[in-house]
Amino acid sequence: MRLVRWMILLAALALAPAAMAATLAGHVRVTTLSTMLADEGIGEWGYAALVEVDGHKVLFDTGAHADVVQRNAQTLGIDLSQVEDVVITHFHNDHTGGLLTLRKALMAAHPRALSRLHVGAGIMAPRFDAKGTPDNDFIALAHDYAATGGTVIEHAGPVELAPGLWLTGPVPRPHDERNFDESEMVRTATGLAVDPVAEDSSLVIATADGVVIVAGCGHAGIMNIADDARAMTGDARLLAVIGGLHLFAKPDEVLMATALRLKGLRYLLAGHCTGIEATVRLRDLLLLDRHTAVVEAVGSSFAWGEGVASGIRAGAIAG
Repeated sequence: MRLVRWMILLAALALAPAAMAATLAGHVRVTTLSTMLADEGIGEWGYAALVEVDGHKVLFDTGAHADVVQRNAQTLGIDLSQVEDVVITHFHNDHTGGLLTLRKALMAAHPRALSRLHVGAGIMAPRFDAKGTPDNDFIALAHDYAATGGTVIEHAGPVELAPGLWLTGPVPRPHDERNFDESEMVRTATGLAVDPVAEDSSLVIATADGVVIVAGCGHAGIMNIADDARAMTGDARLLAVIGGLHLFAKPDEVLMATALRLKGLRYLLAGHCTGIEATVRLRDLLLLDRHTAVVEAVGSSFAWGEGVASGIRAGAIAG
């Protein structure tokens, strides 16, 4: 169909890390629009955030239920109609559920709203659950999204979405963190194999105070993502890690190894699949406190120069 427009961007950039880090972001704010903990708004097992870098806005994942991000944005007084770029970190439904509802709701008055969809290479691969049932709903969702006039852009490597704001694309995995369900399968050239969610992508923001990472589920592993962010920016300092890190079921030795790899991190705003217990344990291991390491809630935020805010009322629980 002519309406189904695909723009495949093979962004395996041959740039040195120093070249990637040439531009630094100024104003940075990340606001949570979907996670489990909520007072202002609706909680769900899902993730979404609005990322703002020097006036450029990106909707990062779209939550699980079709209307939750839309309703939470309205509750928080956030206007998504001027946001053109959407990132879907990986194919799981708890990160893609609001995409089509948001696009259709906003495009009537603002045709360019959420009109560019950025994904990591491999997101369209056929997936199967433990029973062998096809299990990648994103394939149909992407076609329906493209039928609205939106453009799907598939990235095989890092790409700069705005000055100082990078999408990682699929992340190299030298650390065997295995932050994925080993009962799920993906079709490869040699047959079915455990699905490592290879397309899992994060945002990396370069600032004068260090690197900000925003992760949706962290299936690539936050140690791998952090190393990739350092390599991309040429900056070893970690200013903030925000989002889902898929640590909720991990044993303490994994949390200790993770904290060692994140040594020097100044702010942690962890939600979704990070888990409350894991977040509190990382807080202790990283020598942070309840003002610098917080359980993410709907409406919570991180802003460069301001730190972490827990949300209007949820802060009493999340801090």
